[in-house]
Amino acid sequence: MLITVSGPPGSGKSTNAAALADRLNLDHVSGGDIFREMAAERDMTPVEFNEFAEEDPQIDRDLDRRLHEIATTRDDIVIESRLAGWLSADAADFRFWFDAPVAVRAERIADREDKSVERAKAETERREASERKRYLEYYDIDIDDLSIYDAAYNTARWGPDRFIDALVATVDAYDPDDDEGKAPIEGVNYDF
Repeated sequence: MLITVSGPPGSGKSTNAAALADRLNLDHVSGGDIFREMAAERDMTPVEFNEFAEEDPQIDRDLDRRLHEIATTRDDIVIESRLAGWLSADAADFRFWFDAPVAVRAERIADREDKSVERAKAETERREASERKRYLEYYDIDIDDLSIYDAAYNTARWGPDRFIDALVATVDAYDPDDDEGKAPIEGVNYDF
């Protein structure tokens, strides 16, 4: 089974994707971890690296190519990244989108990165604008189009334990033999 988890920074992608993988006994791959490693290799913050990527399209293409290869060649995995749902093409069994109000997301980011909420909010908004611009330009993906996702959740509504129970119940209700209504994603340029 291939499950993708996507959403903006601070939406709970990493925390919940790891917990979901653990509960379902699947492997977990984080696009955010790969991106942060790439930024650290260049001695940049993720925000700086996002803006740098606006000038060097190969950065996104390298990351996205790696995630696309994983999504289309491995089974029994949860892949988590902003574009995981899009990059999985038709291979995903289930695509989740997580979100939360920007104030909640900024608090989460501030807590995990030990910075002020105001700074986290400003950086998050800059990062999202940069990513939105690049995804549209590189792949013709409107990141705000949630029509490809099987389920979208506001992660601010539940605590982590209750939320993971809801995710597991959602996946358990999925019948892989019932492909009725599952349509391919068309019109996306996957030119890595």
